[in-house]
Amino acid sequence: MFFALCPKETKPLDFLRFPTTMDSSSGPVTVSSENEGAVLTSKWVELQSPERADSVLELLRNYGASQTQISKLIRSHPKLLSTDPEKTLLPKLEFFSSLEISKVDLLKTLAFNPKLLAVSLRNRILPTYNFLRSILSEKNVGVVFKLNSWIFLEGHCKHVVPNIGLLRESGMSQPCISFLLTRGTRVLMANPEKFGQLVSEVKEMGFNLEKSTSVNALCALCGKNKLVLNRSRELLKTWGWSEDDFPSAFRKNPQCMVVSEKKLMQAMDLLVNKMGWSSGMIAKYPVALGLSLERRLIPRCSVVKVLLLKGFINENLNLGSLLKPTEKQFLEIFVNRYLGEVPELLSVYQGKVDIQDV
Repeated sequence: MFFALCPKETKPLDFLRFPTTMDSSSGPVTVSSENEGAVLTSKWVELQSPERADSVLELLRNYGASQTQISKLIRSHPKLLSTDPEKTLLPKLEFFSSLEISKVDLLKTLAFNPKLLAVSLRNRILPTYNFLRSILSEKNVGVVFKLNSWIFLEGHCKHVVPNIGLLRESGMSQPCISFLLTRGTRVLMANPEKFGQLVSEVKEMGFNLEKSTSVNALCALCGKNKLVLNRSRELLKTWGWSEDDFPSAFRKNPQCMVVSEKKLMQAMDLLVNKMGWSSGMIAKYPVALGLSLERRLIPRCSVVKVLLLKGFINENLNLGSLLKPTEKQFLEIFVNRYLGEVPELLSVYQGKVDIQDV
């Protein structure tokens, strides 16, 4: 007995509706769901009864899942509708809810990675949690779940454990290992042989494994990030960086070298073309390439540009003087001090007044 259940455009869960009358003894029901959008796909799942599927949907709703999130869960993992809601699904939801993350983040993670509800709680999820908890705080286990939930699918034994063992043998400090496990879990899930090569490369570049910059370097050199890194190297050469500038900047701040091409070009244009700093100066302070343009660089550069044009500060201002102060310190040094002479300066910093209008 087959029912082709097609979704309506305005109701994401219409494809999960069941006929109101059905002979449950006639055998398993197969439901077809079609993906909404330009590309339509079909997924088939055998259901023992529509009542069980209804119970699954009700349980997900009770946990606060939206129709869109439920729709995504079912489309990605149709067999979820056949899951025993009380014996199988509820314990997993209860466990994930016990982690130190918000319900919003929990539901976002499950919608992004629906197979988390398919793996065994006893054989995969709990052992992985216990392993993480033996190294990390409860709060950081929640961070791992939110940022790198794949470890709960793939487990920790095959790759993560031997890779952490290698780091310990190589002299990485425990705080750095914890930092990497929390923020760069995917790096530790790499094939141990490739991971060993990665660690060797980081050491050859002069990184101290007892410092957090080595963790950032591992993340920057792993997977697709390495392609981004090589692209950044070539782009920065067009701005006049020497062969020595790039490795020097990378050692100071590895993560700043794996920003998007657009962000890198906008930052260099602002700092070099509009502000007049040399390309070599940027290489000395690569952190500038990783800062937010809208929240940090543009507001500060706008204020400094006004002060330069009016002759209140020296043209040889060091870039570090612009980047290092906290927001409170920057406001005190570059804004509040000159409000008597330039009343619009705070509005310039807030983006309410253009430089040319001062």
